[in-house]
Amino acid sequence: MDVKDIIKPENLVYKKSSVLTDNVMHFCPGCTHGVVHKVVAEVIEEMGIQEKTIGVSPVGCAVLAYNYLHIDWQEAAHGRAPAVATALNRLYPEKYIFTYQGDGDLASIGAAEIIHASNRGENITVIFINNAIYGMTGGQMAPTTLEGMVTSTSPYGRDVKLAGYPLKITELIAQLPGACYVTRESAETAPAVRKLKKAVQKAFENTGKRKGTSFIEVVSTCNSGWKLSPVDSNKWMKENMFPFYPLGTLKDE
Repeated sequence: MDVKDIIKPENLVYKKSSVLTDNVMHFCPGCTHGVVHKVVAEVIEEMGIQEKTIGVSPVGCAVLAYNYLHIDWQEAAHGRAPAVATALNRLYPEKYIFTYQGDGDLASIGAAEIIHASNRGENITVIFINNAIYGMTGGQMAPTTLEGMVTSTSPYGRDVKLAGYPLKITELIAQLPGACYVTRESAETAPAVRKLKKAVQKAFENTGKRKGTSFIEVVSTCNSGWKLSPVDSNKWMKENMFPFYPLGTLKDE
């Protein structure tokens, strides 16, 4: 048997999504962003909505997301992605609008925007990457930084008496009547990635049905900011992040 007899469409096991560009991603080795980008691209391709999708990229590590997914994009000011997505949704109600934001962007300077967009039930999908740190700007403490966690601006660990408690923004979003789907996922193993992909697909389907705001938190790592290897970062995440930010669906209406 010749190898050409094996390389046929019906024998295909895996291929890169056509929604992903050929650009080399700038993310640090081991970063979760690349995996989530891949998942989003696969869902867009499989749903056949590439020409109907508009992403809103944030200020943060994913600021260059438009280089990696071959869809229409709109850049937003720091934390303002939900406000920009609101405008896009109202101008183009037939489109699939999603924001892609980190915890420093969404839960800090953008807390007002995400709360009010979700409360209004804007017909958008929000993908929220929570690695408990400001990854791009030097590893500073974020609203989601765990108590006692060491960062460049909390070298002795987060002191809740000074900085307050870590913010469980996903639990807050789940209380809002405009949010139709709220879930917390991860992407550190193959089973976790498959669950995340189902969540992203469900969120986009909700957008197509105009059900309101779908919110997906992805508990992630930042091995550069955490000063750990990718393997040790995943281990630290499971031991420390998962107990405080438990995985699972909080709301599904």
